Amino acid sequence: MKLCNIERNGVLQLGVYHNDKIVDLSRAVKQHANANIPTSISECIGDSGKYLPHIKEYIHSLGDSGPYYLNEEDCLFGPVLSNPEKIICVGLNYRRHADETGAAYPEVPILFNKFNNSLTGHGHDIAIPPMTEELDYEVELAIVIGKTATRVSEDEALDYVLGYTTANDLSARDLQMKTSQWLLGKTCDDFCPIGPYLVTADEINDPQNLSLQTEVNGETRQESNTSDMIFSCKQIISYISHHFTLKPGDVILTGTPEGVVLGLPKDARVYLKSGDSVSVSIEKIGTCTNKII
Repeated sequence: MKLCNIERNGVLQLGVYHNDKIVDLSRAVKQHANANIPTSISECIGDSGKYLPHIKEYIHSLGDSGPYYLNEEDCLFGPVLSNPEKIICVGLNYRRHADETGAAYPEVPILFNKFNNSLTGHGHDIAIPPMTEELDYEVELAIVIGKTATRVSEDEALDYVLGYTTANDLSARDLQMKTSQWLLGKTCDDFCPIGPYLVTADEINDPQNLSLQTEVNGETRQESNTSDMIFSCKQIISYISHHFTLKPGDVILTGTPEGVVLGLPKDARVYLKSGDSVSVSIEKIGTCTNKII
């Protein structure tokens, strides 16, 4: 299934993509009550997604039309996750991205984090912070954890995944490089647009074979495949879980491929500016577009 957060009057409501439309479950339940149907993504995440089969059955019972069916273009999307306990990011995790920045391949995953203030949704404007002149884009496959994971093996790691979503790890490079710690350049407000859809793990046969792309004003800037990752999704989950416990709803951004502005020669770097439209896309998962203001 493809789940999303529909933002209405400042409140996030659970939506489900079905037959090229989005079913607003809160509206549907008001007309066709069902005690087993959640109206928020946080409820879906709890208890390892136990509600997902109920949602699928309920959606099919609704038929193909009704006031709760919405067109994508009529929806205001919130971040597909709004309050994760942890947002963990992996740096330099694509071979060709490390190559373009002149960095050695890491021997273990390089971890840093973002906070919930950085989350925003598809279609929302993102303001450039006044303290940066070097705003860069990074398309990333994001993993959403579905059940508590402590010291799990690589072979079992993907069993702990609820689903996947599309993320843009926006980065203020001048702030990022101020010190050896990247945090400052990574977690400004709205620096993690994520969504619009959370695609459940059963729809992604192999997370290591997904094409991903970034376009700025319609021009392709990044184009690669998750097969270029240095550390695979299962390796990342296992590695993190051996150091601290992953909880349902935690988000892991798995790194970005080549094509970022930082990877260009200094005299060729043109960072994001007001008026730019940035779209990050991942095969089978979706496209998250934001305007820079």
